[in-house]
Amino acid sequence: MKAAAPSVFVEAPARLHFGVLDLRGDLGRRFGGIGAAVPSPSLLLEARPAPTLTVEGPPTEVERAAEFARRFLAYHTLDGGAEICLHRTIPAHAGLGSGTQLALAVARALAELYGLATGAAALARAVGRGHRSAIGTWTFAHGGFVLEGGRRRDDTGVAPLLARLPMPETWRCVIVVPQGTAGLSGDEEAAAFARLPAPDGHAVERVAHLVLMQILPALAEGDLAEFGAALSEVQRVTGSWFAAAQGGVFAPGQSTAWVERLRDWGAAGVGQSSWGPAVYGLVADSRVAGELAERARRVVGPGGTVYEGPFSSEGARVGWGTPPVSP
Repeated sequence: MKAAAPSVFVEAPARLHFGVLDLRGDLGRRFGGIGAAVPSPSLLLEARPAPTLTVEGPPTEVERAAEFARRFLAYHTLDGGAEICLHRTIPAHAGLGSGTQLALAVARALAELYGLATGAAALARAVGRGHRSAIGTWTFAHGGFVLEGGRRRDDTGVAPLLARLPMPETWRCVIVVPQGTAGLSGDEEAAAFARLPAPDGHAVERVAHLVLMQILPALAEGDLAEFGAALSEVQRVTGSWFAAAQGGVFAPGQSTAWVERLRDWGAAGVGQSSWGPAVYGLVADSRVAGELAERARRVVGPGGTVYEGPFSSEGARVGWGTPPVSP
C-alpha cells in the first residue's frame, strides 16, 4: 500500500505596520513604510497534494484561503489542487496583516508542494498582494524590523526591501485588539487611499528624517526610549495623513483610547497598526510586558483581545510532516 504524501506546514507571524513614509510621491515613489513581525497572533496551515482544491478551517477564512489558492494555481497554470487545513489564523481586518500572511502562507505551501520558487516577492505576485504596502511581504520573508522603499506609480512589483534589522531580544510588545469597527481592506481601502489629500511636503521630510536618523540608529543601538519616542512621533504625523479617512489620527473610539492608555501606563512607544483597531505599546522586558498586558486584560472588555510577547526574529517557518511549532 502506497504511503500518503507528507503534509507541508507553514506558520506565519502577524505584522505591525508602524507607518507610511510618503503619500505624495514627489520623488517618483509612493507609500513605503516601516513595520515589524510579532509571533503572536500567528497563522498555521497544513497542505497536502490532492487532485482538486479543498480548504478547511474557520468559516470566515476558508473562502479567502481558497481564492488565494485559486489565484496561485491559475498564475502558474497548474491543473492540480491541494487539501488545505487552517489550524490557526490571525484575526481578520484588525490591522495585523491577516490577508497578506494568509495569502503568502497559502502560496508558500503550494509552492512547496509543486516544487516552485518560494521567494516572498514571487509568492506575492502570484496571489496579487503587495500592491501598496510590502511590509507584510518582507516580514513574512525575514521577520524582524523592515523598511521598504515604496513603488513607482507604473510599477506592479513588490516594493524593495531597504533594511532589515533584528528587534532586541529583551524588547516586548503588548498588542490590544479592542472590540470595534474592522479596519479597512480590499476595495474600501483602495478607495480611501484614492481620496486622501496629499500631505504637506515638510511632514513627509520629517518622517523620513525620523526613520533615518532616529528609528534606525536607536534600533541598531538597542535604545528603546529613543526608538519609542521617534516611533510615537511618526505615528502622530502619519496618522494625521489618514485622519480624513479614519476620523482622526487614530481610529476613533476604543483605538484612540487604548493608545492613550498604553502611553499613560508607561509604554515607551505607542501607536496603531495600519487601519486598526489593533494598537500596540513597546516595553523593555518580559516582566513589564506581563504587568502591562494583565492590566489591559482587566479593562479591554468582552470581545477584546490582548497579546504580549517578543518580536519575531524570523519570518514564516516551514516544516514537512510535523508543524514547525506547536499549534
